[in-house]
Amino acid sequence: MRTLAIAKALPHGNVTLMGSGLKDYTCIIPPDYNVIDLPLDTPENTDADFRASDPEGIHYAPLNIKGQRKRVAMMTDFFAETFPLLLVVDVSAEVAMLATLSGVPFIVVKQHGSRNDLPHLHAYHNALGILAPYPETMKDSDVPWVSEKTFFAGGISRFEVQHDLSGTDDKQIAVITGKGGTSITVTLIEHIARSCPEWHFQILGGLTSSTNKQVNVTYLGNIDNPKPILANCTVVIGNAGHNTVMELAALNKRFIAIPEQRPFDEQLVKAEILKKLDLAYIIYPESLFKVNWNELFQYTSKQYPDWASIVTDNAAAEAANYLKQTYNQLFKYSALL
Repeated sequence: MRTLAIAKALPHGNVTLMGSGLKDYTCIIPPDYNVIDLPLDTPENTDADFRASDPEGIHYAPLNIKGQRKRVAMMTDFFAETFPLLLVVDVSAEVAMLATLSGVPFIVVKQHGSRNDLPHLHAYHNALGILAPYPETMKDSDVPWVSEKTFFAGGISRFEVQHDLSGTDDKQIAVITGKGGTSITVTLIEHIARSCPEWHFQILGGLTSSTNKQVNVTYLGNIDNPKPILANCTVVIGNAGHNTVMELAALNKRFIAIPEQRPFDEQLVKAEILKKLDLAYIIYPESLFKVNWNELFQYTSKQYPDWASIVTDNAAAEAANYLKQTYNQLFKYSALL
């Protein structure tokens, strides 16, 4: 969603999307974008000689995986045949290293988390610049030169920025579950619903329950446009993933965030930032069944968070302009209009 928002502000006909699983998103990718759907770099049943490894300077370099060999070949073939090219790496240290070895200039996207390790610092050092899809007020504990090299575009969301339109007596709670693994389970939802019979819970995402006995729980599944549901709920419960945070920021929602374990503590770091900025109430997974949810909903429903400084309608355009300016400085005879 972040990529598409930025790409829409770039000249049409000049965008290539390269990554795994892109075929699943053909319905929302504009037809004039070039799409390269890369094979996964994880072992299949046919990779009988697969071996894990512990490389220096990069995070992931297993041995004897056919998909990985084909993946690298497809990327380097594209690098060899495409000029001029500015690559945006979101967010692989390995692809950044491959671009460096291929002589391809690149911008690396900055995520939250403890990323002062050698592979990340190599990627940041070798990049022409670093793009943060959030405001400077949300920066974390980077080394000084990384912060100085970073362009903070502001929060990017697929939703237009608006004020919270919900009241405090709607008694509607939205629960968002994503695909990256979550502590939000059917058992937890039904536990909360039993303890809060006056509230109704709208469940967005992949969770379903064939034995749901809670009349105040509705499982909606994966829906293309969750905005109407989110906008009309008093409080939203979800994990602290980047897209979730920015979409709720755009809708100026009251947010109960459950940070999950992710590589480099991405969600834990983001949650601490949100807590410091007084933008979300944080509950850690180990405490989910110890919370008095009824009291928490009464408390959060009376809060009025101000997300105005986090996400803006022009953040995607700002990011796109940063990419265009970098491109035009790099390719003086092949200007990007």
